[in-house]
Amino acid sequence: MAEEKLKKRAFLSSQIDLSKFNAKDFDKATDEEKKQQDVMGESTTFFKDGMRRLRKNPLAMASIVVLLIIIAIAIVAPHICPYSYSTIITVNGRRDKSATNLAPMEYSQLEQSYMEESGEKLFPHLFGTDSMGRDYFIRVVYGTRVSLVVGIVAAVMVLIIGLIYGSIAGYFGGTVDLVMMRIVDVIYSLPDMLIIILLSVVLQQRLTPLIEGTGLARLGVNMISMFIVFALLYWVGMARLVRGQILQIKNNEYVLAAKSIGTPNGRILRKHIIPNCLSIIIITTALQIPSAIFTESYLSFIGLGVNIPLTSLGSLANDARGAMQTYPLRLVIPAIVISLIVLAFNLLGDGLRDAFDTKLN
Repeated sequence: MAEEKLKKRAFLSSQIDLSKFNAKDFDKATDEEKKQQDVMGESTTFFKDGMRRLRKNPLAMASIVVLLIIIAIAIVAPHICPYSYSTIITVNGRRDKSATNLAPMEYSQLEQSYMEESGEKLFPHLFGTDSMGRDYFIRVVYGTRVSLVVGIVAAVMVLIIGLIYGSIAGYFGGTVDLVMMRIVDVIYSLPDMLIIILLSVVLQQRLTPLIEGTGLARLGVNMISMFIVFALLYWVGMARLVRGQILQIKNNEYVLAAKSIGTPNGRILRKHIIPNCLSIIIITTALQIPSAIFTESYLSFIGLGVNIPLTSLGSLANDARGAMQTYPLRLVIPAIVISLIVLAFNLLGDGLRDAFDTKLN
C-alpha cells in the first residue's frame, strides 16, 4: 500500500505520476552516465580545484618539472661530485697548476699522468674549470643554491610582512588605513639599489666583527644588506594587493555575521577573510621568487653579492665577463641557468594565476 501511495501523483503536484509508467518505459543509465554523475557529485575544495586546472596547463607543468630537476641537481650534486666550490684542484696533495681554464670534460696534464700511472679514473670536470683551477660545475651548482635560497627567503619575507600589514590596513580601514598607506607610498619612492649600497657601506665595519665565525660570514655583509632591503621595501606590492582584496571581502554577510556574534578580529581575519585571499597571495608569492633571484643576480654581477669564495650565478657571470671572448661558456652557462629559473618561475606564476584566480574562470 505504501508503494502504491508513492506512485500516485499528489493533487496539483508537479511530480511525475509513476502509476502511468512501467519499468520498461525507462532506460538504464549507461556506465558513462554513471561516471558523469560521480564527477558532478564529487566534493572539492578551492585548492583541489585550482590544482586540477593547473595540471591542465602544459607550460606550468613543464616549468614545475624544470624547477624540480634544477633543485634535485642542486641538492644531490655536491654529494656526488668530489670537488668543492672553493677548493683548487689538487692531485696527490699537490696543486695542479695546469688545471686552469679547462674545457668541459677535459683533464689537466697532471690528472692524465696520474690516471695513466695509477689506472684510477678521476671524476670529470663537467663544465671545465675556471681561471683559478676550481671545478666550474660545482661552482654553478652552489651558485644555483644561493640564488634559489635568496629567492625563496625573500618571497617568504615579503609574504609575511605584506600579508600582516595589508590585512591590518584593509580590515580596520579609516584613519589606520590612511596612515598605513601613506607609509607605503613613501617606501615606494625609495630607491632600493641606493639603499643596498648605503647599507653595505654602513654595516661593513659594524657588522663584520659580529658575524665573524658564524654561518652569516659566508654570505657576507652585502647579502645581509640585500635581505634587509627585501624586508624594508619589497613587501609593499603584496600589502597593497592584500589590502584591496580585504576591502572587497570585509563587508560580506558572513564577516558581518561573525562580528555580530562577538568573534575577535584576529579570528575573523584568519578564518574568514585571509582564506578568501589565497588566490592573490599564492600568485604574488610565486612571482616574487623570480624577481628576487633576478635582483640578487644583477647585484652580484656588479659586485654587491656574496663574499668570495662563495658564489652565486650573478657573480659567476661577472667573473666570466673578462674572458668572454676566449672562454664564452663560463658566461653562457650561468646565464642559461638564470634564464631557466626565472622563466620557469614566471610561467609557473602565470599558470597559478590562471588556475587560482576565480575572476578568470
